[in-house]
Amino acid sequence: MRNLRQAMRSQIKDELSKIPSGKFRSDLAIGAVLPIAAIFFTLCLILALHRYFSFYASFDQGIFNQVFWNNSHGRFFQSSLSSSLSTNVVHAGEIPTVFYHRLGQHFTPALLLWSPIYALFPSPATLTVLQVTLITMAGIVLYILARQYLEPRLAVMISASFYAANAVIGPTLSNFHDISQIPLFMFTLLLAMEKRKWWLFWLMAIFILAVREDAGVGLFGVGFYMIASKRFPRAGFATCILSFGYMLALTNLIMPIFSADISKRFMLERFGQYADGNEASTLEIIWGMVSNPWRLFVELVTPFDRTIRYLIGQWLPLAFIPAISPASWAIAGFPLLKLLLGQGESVLAITIRYALTVVPGLFYGGILWWSEHPKSFKPRFRRFWIGCICVSLILSFTSNPNRTFYFAIPDSVKPWVHVTLAQQWSHVSQLRPLIGQIPPNASVSATTYLVPHLSSRREILRLPSLELRNDRREVVKVEYAIADLWQLQRYQPAFKGDGSQLRDFIKLVNELTNKGEYGIKGFTDGVVLLQKGVNSDSQAAIDWKKWSNDAFRNVD
Repeated sequence: MRNLRQAMRSQIKDELSKIPSGKFRSDLAIGAVLPIAAIFFTLCLILALHRYFSFYASFDQGIFNQVFWNNSHGRFFQSSLSSSLSTNVVHAGEIPTVFYHRLGQHFTPALLLWSPIYALFPSPATLTVLQVTLITMAGIVLYILARQYLEPRLAVMISASFYAANAVIGPTLSNFHDISQIPLFMFTLLLAMEKRKWWLFWLMAIFILAVREDAGVGLFGVGFYMIASKRFPRAGFATCILSFGYMLALTNLIMPIFSADISKRFMLERFGQYADGNEASTLEIIWGMVSNPWRLFVELVTPFDRTIRYLIGQWLPLAFIPAISPASWAIAGFPLLKLLLGQGESVLAITIRYALTVVPGLFYGGILWWSEHPKSFKPRFRRFWIGCICVSLILSFTSNPNRTFYFAIPDSVKPWVHVTLAQQWSHVSQLRPLIGQIPPNASVSATTYLVPHLSSRREILRLPSLELRNDRREVVKVEYAIADLWQLQRYQPAFKGDGSQLRDFIKLVNELTNKGEYGIKGFTDGVVLLQKGVNSDSQAAIDWKKWSNDAFRNVD
């Protein structure tokens, strides 16, 4: 028996000796990365689906689902929900239309790549699964990219940092968004560049540009790096010309064909401080920046405290290495500059989708820095890096991105505002039967958190809007309206906006029912369902009157 064991050990050693040491270490590292990716995928999928099924997914999830739903029915990129946000509706007071093309707001043909998946599983939840899958796959490609330069342990740390980044976790747990495609496409493009697979590089470049009208900013950063590093100057110049030229042509020539939103709304909302008048093209915004360098500098560094916190949050999971990596600044600098020069609360929110545009450049720059300083990966720094990853995970949880952890973290301490799992799921169980009474093809208007669950239809609006222009070009009122006022009632002690909405919706329901335009078809647990042209259910009307009087009286 002893001789047999010795013979087996000898055979194993002989076989192991035939395996190249680098390949053996890489296989072990792959074995470490895949479980990390699996844990990220599983946890994020559970949390994101829970957020959706417990009615915390909001308006944007509904917009994208309606776009996908319309795409699957041959009405490409049309959306009545997007129409309600258009400049014609917001500024000119026009009626939302069901045939409005969203490409005038955001040019997103890359979404068509995923239409076959949606056609097989037509549901808003499918988009949630897709988003988590795209981000998880991006982390695996990042590991393969890191292995082009780094030994396995360092490559694993890079991938672990990606999955622990607040700028990755937050957007992954949000409503579905088009930017979730960017990390996968960017890491694949950079990997293709490293392997000199230029057919794949240019294919990914096209995919990146197709994500949305401003995705070329990140691609321009890659081209700038290729030139500045002198590695691929000719391809770099071509990349810069392609990305910059495409963005100018798209925003000035193509998108205005669909609507005037890019010049009259979105450019002004984000960069209106650089323009005069009621509309501005991208060229006018760029000239406004160049012609007033002092204003440009002020916008770049202010608000100073939020800017510093944002940069720290982006650098933290990589142990601040991107801050000293020239490649990180070269590539990530351009999408970062776009955010810093913009206005609004969302541009410097690290848990919102825009933060993802900065991530690929930071991580690729981190890889290149470590390739030049491999001896710095010492036990002391390794412990510091692990600590940074842990802090990033803690911040990702405590920031409660998109209210994903509403059941664990109160929205307010003073006054105390907290919805438990039991409370929310009890509410959901009473809410679903009312939603089930709305026919699948009926026109409907709903409050924000109900919109995603009703968005697989042609005619849908967000309350208080009730009128839309249908496919016959007729202005009609929706057949059903449903409002979840329980949630507003729960949150209004801490959020004045919720209290204001609660009052307005109670007044709206009373006005519609008193005029006889709509009748109360059902009411339970703060959720009221109205149907056009019917008499109110007597018991539902009594329950509504009692609840609404108490709720209105108790609004802070």
